[in-house]
Order: sequence, then structure tokens, then C-alpha cells
Amino acid sequence: MRTLKRLLYLAIAGILLFTGWIAYRVNNPVQFPSLPYEFSIKPGSSLKSVANQLADEGVLPDAWSFILLSRLMGLASSLKAGDYEITGSTSPLQLLKRITKGDITQSEIRFIEGWTFSQLRQTLDQHPSVRHDTIDLRNGEIMKLIGANETAAEGLFFPDTYFFARGSSDAAILKRAYRAMQNHLDDAWAARAVNLPLKDPYQALILASIVEKETGRESDRSMVAGVFLNRLRLSMMLQTDPTVIYGLGDKFDGNLRKKDLLADQEYNTYTRRGLPPTPIAMPSLASIQAVLNPAKTDALYFVAKGNGESHFSTNLEEHNRAVSKYQKR
Repeated sequence: MRTLKRLLYLAIAGILLFTGWIAYRVNNPVQFPSLPYEFSIKPGSSLKSVANQLADEGVLPDAWSFILLSRLMGLASSLKAGDYEITGSTSPLQLLKRITKGDITQSEIRFIEGWTFSQLRQTLDQHPSVRHDTIDLRNGEIMKLIGANETAAEGLFFPDTYFFARGSSDAAILKRAYRAMQNHLDDAWAARAVNLPLKDPYQALILASIVEKETGRESDRSMVAGVFLNRLRLSMMLQTDPTVIYGLGDKFDGNLRKKDLLADQEYNTYTRRGLPPTPIAMPSLASIQAVLNPAKTDALYFVAKGNGESHFSTNLEEHNRAVSKYQKR
């Protein structure tokens, strides 16, 4: 009987010691080769392969205790693939919780208002964390791939910072940016002022892209929009340099000449009335809202003062004086 009790006591003591040792191992911070420490879990990876990977890299003291911990907690089949970054002291238990929650490292990419779609694509193509599925596709093919109704891509992607898991498809990021623009444009169109000379949201987007390129200071944005809308109402030519520059494409060398303003092409608003056929850049939400809720003004002209602001005029005579004052001095 005494022998049985001793064996029982020894078994209990052994269990307590083993439990305490396990608790120490799983809660004691591991020694990373360096901080920040990055590692990846590939899709379909097993618990054993991940534990061996971390042990081989010197993160875990051994693989088996990590495997045991995972099974005891019922998390052996809950590993989430992705890229992880450890920046501070972390125990095996914390590490296990992180890779089973999918607390992955996110990459980011920023699309800037005023960019053309060509600039946007170049940024995507050069991003090291993006999977480049569209790199060999034409613009129209990209639009079809992301489910867009439009064939021309210009201006249809919302300028913002987008966060994504490393290895995400560039098509998925473009689809998010496209949907964001559609949502913002629809909301702004629903709240638009009355009697605007615009037929649909796409025309608003075109004009917003022009306002984006023409505005040097935030405070002038709604006034610039008001000038262009007044011109549209009167069937006046918009006569805006950024559309001509966009139409010239690679031919533009940084110097807009008189011959460029006289040479007819579909984006030359000095030779053609109305809006150009597509946007010329990605407009900001502020430019969209300015176009759909412009300042109430009789101005038909504006000229840059040289300090970021614009001078607005209601007639050509006043405008010519302003041009002499601010641009010919």
C-alpha cells in the first residue's frame, strides 16, 4: 500500500514538475536572431513544418514543445499563412497565438491624387510586396479583370493608402481602389447641387480631374470648379492647359507651346468645346465635392498669382489685366 502511495505521489510530483517546466518553456521569451524578425508561413504548411522551421532558425529551443503546446490548446490546425514580423520580446505562447490569429505583417501602397493611371501602374509594378498579375496586361484588359464597366482606366481609382498582406495580387488592390472611387463618386453625386451642367457621375469625374490639376491651393478649389461649370453652361471652351498636356502624352517636354494649343486633338480644350473624353488624372474627394457643390460665382476666368493662389475675373478685360499683373511682370 505504501509503495502504491509513493508511486502516486511521485506521479503527481512528476506531473507538477512537468507542467511547471512546460509553463516556463512556453512563457519564457524566445531568443530571436535579430529584431525585427521576419518569417513566413506558406499556405498548406503543417504544424510540424512550422515548428521545425522556427527551431532551425534558432527562434524556438525545440520543435516538440511548441507542437505539444499547440495540441494541448487545440490550435494545431489553426495556423494562418502569411508574413509575420516580431519587433519585441515574445514567448512561444504569444507566438502561437499570433500565428493562429493571423496577425500578419501588412504592407502598404499609396496612390497620390493627381497621378495618371500610368503613374499608378508604375508604382504597383515596382512594389516588392505585390504579386504582379497585371504587369503584362493592357489597360482595357485590367478593367475587364477587375469587373469594371469602363474600358478607359484613367481617373477611376481612388487616391488613398491601401494596406494589404504581402503577396496580394495587384488586381485585388486595383479592384479595391476602383470600388472606393465608385462609392465616393456615387455618394457625392447623390448630394450634388441642383442645375449642374453635368449629365452623369462620369462627367463629374472628368471635370474633377481637371480641377485637381488646376488647383494650387485648397481654398481655391470650389472657385476653380465654379469657373469651369460657368463655362460649360455658356458653351465656352474650357481652355485648360492640363488637358492639352495630357493629350500630348510623351510628346510633352515640359514646355507647353502656342503650337500645342492650336494643334487639334481630342484633349485640346482650346480647340474643342465641352469636356475631354476621359479624366486626365485621379481626382481627390475634395475635387469631386468641389465640382458637385461649387462656389456660387460669376467668374469665367482665373490666373495663377504665383504663390499658389488664383485671381478670378468675371470678364475678359479684367482677366487680361490680371494676366499682365501676375504672369508678365
